Amino acid sequence: MIAGSGKPGARVATGDGPGHSAAAVELIEWLVGDECHDLDEAGLAAGLGQRLRAAGLPIDRLTLHLRTLHPEIFGRSVLWAPDEAVEVRSREHGIEVSPGFAGSPLRHVMESREPLVVRLDGSADPPWVHTDLFQGRDLVEFAIVPLRNADGLVSAASFSTTRQTGFSASEQAVLSRIVPALRNACEILTLRRVELTLLNTYVGATTARRVMAGHIRRGDFETIEAGLMLCDLRGFTELSNRLPGGRVLELLNAYFDLVVPAITQAGGEVIKFMGDAVLAFFHHGSPAASCAAALQGALSARDGLGRFKPPDAELHAGIALHYGEVGYGNIGSGQRLDFTMIGPDVNLVSRIQAVCSATGRSLLMSERFAKLLGPGTAITIGRHKLTGFSEPAELYSVANSLLNGVLHIGHKNCGFHVADMDVENDRGSGS
Repeated sequence: MIAGSGKPGARVATGDGPGHSAAAVELIEWLVGDECHDLDEAGLAAGLGQRLRAAGLPIDRLTLHLRTLHPEIFGRSVLWAPDEAVEVRSREHGIEVSPGFAGSPLRHVMESREPLVVRLDGSADPPWVHTDLFQGRDLVEFAIVPLRNADGLVSAASFSTTRQTGFSASEQAVLSRIVPALRNACEILTLRRVELTLLNTYVGATTARRVMAGHIRRGDFETIEAGLMLCDLRGFTELSNRLPGGRVLELLNAYFDLVVPAITQAGGEVIKFMGDAVLAFFHHGSPAASCAAALQGALSARDGLGRFKPPDAELHAGIALHYGEVGYGNIGSGQRLDFTMIGPDVNLVSRIQAVCSATGRSLLMSERFAKLLGPGTAITIGRHKLTGFSEPAELYSVANSLLNGVLHIGHKNCGFHVADMDVENDRGSGS
């Protein structure tokens, strides 16, 4: 390892007594064994910390700092101390430039890929000591090791002690010997989390579970009934022509930040981003519950967009709702597949959204969807010709009695209730 007082120093000699040599072997066997393989991050940290102390090492704080691939999370800190519950904390992107991390030995180890021993000299503690990792623990010495993943990401582990003499050479040797096995255990845990995170990010949680369950072949489809929601941003072409590309991207992401959480909080899932449009489905315990959830998501998204007032643009959307049967699964060619929804009912919700644009209405629903909501919730706006469909379709909007007040929708035995949602007038600006 490398010795220092908060900075890299000279390399120190390492020794190894018979007792510590046997302990290192036992620790390595545990790290590569079946018991450790079945543990999560908290279980790994707790099991390792307890075994290190049982082997005679003065570990008073063990922390694992596991890098990940996530659109919002930089990594996860797994924090263990004797007789305390393990804490697992997600660290958002940006922590790498925060005062507590930027100048810390943890960052030095992760960037240099070299181990480091840091001993506090009794003077004023550096800022990193006062983070939630170490604050208030009277730690004296920190042995920090890199955990280099095969994909290039570098995680780290920190072993800290309150013993005034710090770690002996033989104790440091034990920590050095177990690093490869610890790295492998952490990398397996990280890969498991990353594969699910990336699938959740790009295809959604429900679809991710289906992919992980083995539904990965072209033509692997199932038929489901669900509430469908298509939300399309109006005037996007004009916006793109008028504003710089970077600003358009900011506004588009702001729009998605209002629409997508409204969908997920109502129990829906985005199945597809199509330019400035979002296709989502709601698959609950009953048709009525699915429609109630979809309406909640639609109204919440519309309300959020109505409150968003950027100085250089007005964001309006047309939202179409329908309940129907869809094919849910894989399409594509060879090794390039897409998990999607297809079918006449998907086409229908798309055509209803086109009527939103043509009529300037912000929310329209099919007759089947409206009837599943129950009486008094929706009103007809008449029959409209839909491209590709032979017969005009009866379309509905939210009932006038609900437009400027509070919406209450309840369905017996469906376990779902929407309440206390402000609903603005249904008329929005045209395309």
